[in-house]
Amino acid sequence: MVTGAIVLWLRILGTSLWLLEETGSAALVGLIGVVQLVVQIPALLWGGALADRIDRKRLMMLANLVTSIALICLGLLNWQGLLQPSAVYVGIALIAASQMLASPARSALVPIVVPERHLLVAASTDTASSNAAAIAGPLLFAVVATTAGLSVVFLLAGAISLVSSFLPLLIRAAGVAAGRSGRPPVSTMQQTKDGFQFVAKHPILPGLFLLDAGITVASFYREILPVLAFGMFAGGASAIGILGSANSVGAIAGSFVALFLVGYRAKGMLVLYASFAYGFILFGFGTANTLWMGILMIAALGAADAVTVAVRQTTVMLTTPDHMRGRASALLILAASTANNVGTIWVGIWAGAIGAGNTMVMGGVISIVATGLIWHFWRPIRDFRSS
Repeated sequence: MVTGAIVLWLRILGTSLWLLEETGSAALVGLIGVVQLVVQIPALLWGGALADRIDRKRLMMLANLVTSIALICLGLLNWQGLLQPSAVYVGIALIAASQMLASPARSALVPIVVPERHLLVAASTDTASSNAAAIAGPLLFAVVATTAGLSVVFLLAGAISLVSSFLPLLIRAAGVAAGRSGRPPVSTMQQTKDGFQFVAKHPILPGLFLLDAGITVASFYREILPVLAFGMFAGGASAIGILGSANSVGAIAGSFVALFLVGYRAKGMLVLYASFAYGFILFGFGTANTLWMGILMIAALGAADAVTVAVRQTTVMLTTPDHMRGRASALLILAASTANNVGTIWVGIWAGAIGAGNTMVMGGVISIVATGLIWHFWRPIRDFRSS
C-alpha cells in the first residue's frame, strides 16, 4: 500500500509539473483529470469482475508491472529529450487504468488475510498508511526533482513499482475467490451486471455510497487547495503546502481514532456520527478567518473523513461474500472517484461565484442535511452492528 501510494504521488506531481513546464498551459494540466476519468470507470468495472474471476495476487502483480513499464518509458523518453505531451497522456491513461484494475483485487484480499474481528483495524491502518505516503511522496518528489530532474523521478517511480509487482506473491492466502469452484463460467459483462444487482439490492451499501457521494460532491477540496488558500487566507505556495500536510496529518490521527473504536459495535451509527462531525467541521473551516484556524479545521476534516472511510471499507468487507467482494469494492471505489471529480468541478464553480469560504459553509450545510436524510430514511445503516 505504501509503495503504491508513493508511486502514485510521484506520478501525479511528475506528470503535472512536466506538462506545466513544457506547455505553460494550466488547461493541459487539467486535462489529466479528464484522461483519468475516461479510463478509470471501465478499468474499475472490469477490475472488479476480474478480481472475482481470476487469481487476485497475479492481477495485482500484472497491474503493477504495467505501471512500472509505463513510468520507465516516460523516464527514458524524457532523458533522451523525446517525450511529448501525447506520450505523457498515454502514460497517465495506462497507469490510471492499471492502478484501478488492481484496487478491487487488493480490497478483496484483505478479509481473507485479516480475521473478521480485526477488519476495522486493517482498514484504519490502510488509511493511515495512505496518508503517510501522501506526506512522504511529495517530499521524496521535491528532493529528487530538484536534485536529479523529472527523468529520475519517473525512473525511480518505475523501479519502486517494479519491486511492488512481486510483493503480492508473498501473501500466504488463496488468490482465487472462494465459491468459484462448481460455478458455471459466465462472461465478464455478466459478472459486472451481477455486481451492480448485488449492490443495488444490498440493505446497507447503496445508502453508504449515497452518503459518501452527497458529502464529497458538496465539499471536495483537495484538488483545489490553491483556490481555497488564496481565496480564504490570501496565501501562496507555503499556505497550500501547510494546508495539504495538515489534512494528511489529521487523516492519520483519524485512523488511530478509528482503531480505538474497534470495539464499538454500532458501525452504522459510527459512520453517521463521523459524517455529521465532518459537516460541522466543514462549516467551521468555511468561517475560519486566520490561516492557523484553517489549519486546525482542515486537519479535523481529514480526521473525520478517515473514520468514515475506514468504516465504509469495513462494512463492505463484512457484508459481502468473498466471490462478490471484488465487484463490490470496485463500485465503492468508483462511487468515490466519480464523486471526487464531480466535487472538484462543483466546488471550483461555486468558489468562483460566491467565494471559497462561502462554498465551504454551503458544503457543510449540505453535508449535514445529506447525513440527516440518510440517517432518517436508511434504517439498515442505523441498525448495522458488527462484532
